[in-house]
Amino acid sequence: MHAAAPMSSPAGFAPETVDFYLGDPDPAFATLRRQDPLHWYEGGGFWCVTKHADVKEVGRRPRDFCSSRGTQIFQVALDREGGDPRPDRLLQTALASAPNIIMMDPPQHNRMRKLVIDAFTPRSAGHLEPRIREIARETLAAVPRGEVVNFVDALAVPLPMLVIAEMLGVPREDHPHFRRWSDQMIRTGAGIFDDESQQSLGELFAYLAERVKERRDAPRDDVLSTLLRTEVDGDRLSDAEVVMFLMTLLVAGNETTRNLIGGGMKLLFENPDQSAELVAEPERLPNAIEEMLRLVSPVRNFCRVATRDVELRDRTIREGDWLALLYASANRDEEVFGEDSHAFRIDRPNARQHVAFGFGEHLCLGAPLARLEARVMFEELLPLLPGMELAGPVEPLRSSLMNGLVGMPVVLPA
Repeated sequence: MHAAAPMSSPAGFAPETVDFYLGDPDPAFATLRRQDPLHWYEGGGFWCVTKHADVKEVGRRPRDFCSSRGTQIFQVALDREGGDPRPDRLLQTALASAPNIIMMDPPQHNRMRKLVIDAFTPRSAGHLEPRIREIARETLAAVPRGEVVNFVDALAVPLPMLVIAEMLGVPREDHPHFRRWSDQMIRTGAGIFDDESQQSLGELFAYLAERVKERRDAPRDDVLSTLLRTEVDGDRLSDAEVVMFLMTLLVAGNETTRNLIGGGMKLLFENPDQSAELVAEPERLPNAIEEMLRLVSPVRNFCRVATRDVELRDRTIREGDWLALLYASANRDEEVFGEDSHAFRIDRPNARQHVAFGFGEHLCLGAPLARLEARVMFEELLPLLPGMELAGPVEPLRSSLMNGLVGMPVVLPA
């Protein structure tokens, strides 16, 4: 038995469902932060970690709160029903030979991070800036002016997708496949295992395995070749480990940055005063990107599982209990970001304290790259902001995992 929670869940609270996020989840999160910050959600059978400090506390204690038993909310119900939390047979087979870095715990996670970190430092990402800017300008130049276009497809999607594809040395003719595979990986991450997602996973796994084989035989100047030749104390990644890491990179380096750019642009449309200030003072852009990350929270949540009985915020977390780290709530914690935590302020002095990239052991490796891509894209967009118009309703991504958009009609000035 768990210690009785002092309150029941707020009306409509269901963080495992898409509809909860398609509405307005913020009032429920705010209520829990005030009244029951570590909330036992009976309807889902897991703890909801809503406060910034608690998300960081769980993140810095991987031995008490593990990732290897599952990281997605949909897996909680599977575990409670006595099934395998990873029901996808193809992905499960791959995980058996080479676990995903997101689902690793120390010391295995430490080893993997050491072997891949050099390719994703701020300095490494910085070397890519000239090419990223070139891609951003090419992408922007291809967008017709004076007519309605979908900002997501026209501007938010191409840049991160093309950057990741080039980092992996993927030929241009294969780029369309990457969009489809990335979208399907997100559906799988949200617990959707239909024939289409199964087929896409199989195609992606086979494609990446072939690219790894090619680079073993003929290395190039790309991230894939770097991963294959990196050695730490005589240890190297196996081909299967590289393939699984690349599958993660495709989503983490593509989907999240896409959602940041799309969601950030939406914030600028919704806050014309902040948009005008940014145009007038472009040097504020790096901090504005942090504020976008805070409010968008491209990844809504991740889960952990308690490895032993643990006391946290006067609650007893039992061994085997699931905890949902609700980043979207933590990033609006009034105790950290003030009573106006719901507001978009490009000059917020502590915007960078957000946990949009996670915290601790699993702090996102691609954070420097995501920040760089978003900064470059918005630097190119800034001259157009005064004349850019929102031309219709915004269509959100239907996901309980990712906070993204699928449609945002805009008109770029001629």
